[in-house]
Order: sequence, then structure tokens, then C-alpha cells
Amino acid sequence: MNGTHINEILLLGFENIHSFKHFIFFWLLLIYIVTITGNVVIILLVLTSNHLRSPMFFFLGHLSFSDVLLTSNIVPNMLHIILSEGGIVRLGSCIAQFFLYGSVIITECLLLSAMSYDRYLAICKPLHYTMIMDLNLCFYLVVACWSLGFVITLVTVFLLQTLRFCGPNVIDHFFCDLGPLLELSCSDVSIITFDVFFFSILLTFIPFVFITVTYVYIFLTILKITSAAGRQKTFSTCSSHLAVVCTYFGALFVMYVVPSRGHSLNMNKVVSLMYTVVTPLLNPIIYSLRNQVIKSVIRKYISVCKKSCTY
Repeated sequence: MNGTHINEILLLGFENIHSFKHFIFFWLLLIYIVTITGNVVIILLVLTSNHLRSPMFFFLGHLSFSDVLLTSNIVPNMLHIILSEGGIVRLGSCIAQFFLYGSVIITECLLLSAMSYDRYLAICKPLHYTMIMDLNLCFYLVVACWSLGFVITLVTVFLLQTLRFCGPNVIDHFFCDLGPLLELSCSDVSIITFDVFFFSILLTFIPFVFITVTYVYIFLTILKITSAAGRQKTFSTCSSHLAVVCTYFGALFVMYVVPSRGHSLNMNKVVSLMYTVVTPLLNPIIYSLRNQVIKSVIRKYISVCKKSCTY
């Protein structure tokens, strides 16, 4: 066994892209700018508009904030790695990146579950909605989502700190995911592997099942509506959330549930790009295009800006 303790890690990023690395850098930078702008706009709209004071938009604001954290934790360093065709990070920084990444991933899973519960109450229990989903419950749900995300990932990070990393000090990825990190360890990783498996089932699979069950009830309730216009209007209130759930959990399941032996390293990178880059980009676009309330608020602000510029 190699007794050398490594302190630095080489992230290979995307290999064999020398001839068009500037093209990839440009598009990823553009996506990052659009992602940050779109999510910040959603956050500001939720904070400033009286029309977006409902629990659904309260949760949406936190989802957008988590997307900002997720993409800002991954993309800037990835852009550096693309230009440099690899990048060296300290082991502590690598673990810190995983900590923030893991915390936000768990938080988003739980936030999407809270949002589905909100849609379930609004559509299936409309008479009890305002009584159940009050400001206190919204606050407690959000605090629980963020707290569980950070505390549970902190347990994994504590277990990581007990491992000895002997090398090689090379990770064929564009960020410090847990799997590649564990491959660098010369310690017994069975405890941390079980810890990750247990909490992955608890905090990704169970939320997905919960969301699926709530939407079964939602669809059954929508089918009972007699008018086609009423069914369409009711479904439109939750269609954007359903679209986000499908893209987010779809990418996570392909990455962490489907056996990794069936994946090439390049496939793992592509799927990782889906939920670290593409999904945070799609979230504000989906909600902006499919949610009539947000669209009307945006049009109102644009109209006010045009009048201000005119004068």
C-alpha cells in the first residue's frame, strides 16, 4: 500500500478538447451568466412583488437560491479547468466543494418535495389550503430542507476526514464528486459507502416516491373537473414544477441509481453536466415560460422600466 498522503488533487476535466476548448468555454460561460441572471431575477421578483407572496413562490425563491449556489460552486472552477486543460486543487478545497454540492443537492430534493406537497394541498384540499400551508409551516419546511441538507452532508464529510488518501492524486472529472474521491483513498470506505447509500435512498428515492404519489392524487383530482378549461387551468398551476422534477430527478437517477458499471467516464461527465449546469439553467426558464403569474409580473416590470426610460 502506498503510504504517501496526498494534499493536492489533479482534476482532468474534459480531455481531448484542445482544438475547441475556447468554444466550449464560451458556451459554458454564457450558460452560467444566463443561469445566474435568471435565478437572481426569480429571487428578486419573489422578494419584491406582492403578486408572488404565495407559498409556491416562497419555495421557488429558495429553489432558485440553491441553483445559484450549486452552479457557482461548480462552473467557475470548471471553466478554469477547461482553459488550463486540467486543474490542481487542495484536498481540503476538494472536500469543501463536495460538501456544498452535496448539501445543495439534498436541499433541492427536499424543496421539490415541499413544493409538490404545496400543489397537492392547493388542488386536492383547497378549502383547507390556507389553514394548513400558512407562513409558519412554510418557514419550518424551508428550515428543515436546508438544515437536513447541510447536517447530513456534514456527517459524510466527517467520515471523509477520517480516511487516508494515498493516491494516485488524479480525478477524471470536472469537480470533486464523492465517488472519484473515494477511489483515491487507501482506507476502508465501507462505512462511508453505506452512509451514502442509506441517505441517498432516504433523501432522493423517498422524496421522488412522495412527489409521484402527490401527483397521482393531483391528476385524479384534475380528471374530476368537468370543464376542459378548468382542467387545463388547474394543471397549468403545477406543470412547471412537474417539468423541473422530471429533469432534476431524471439526471440524478441516471447518475446514482443506474449501475455505474454501465457508464463510461464521458457519460458520467455528461450526466453530471445535466444537473449541475443544465437543470439550474432550465428552472428559471421553465417557470418564466409556463407560469402565468410570473410572466405577468415580468411584463409589468418591463412596462414600468419602459415608461421610466421614456421619461
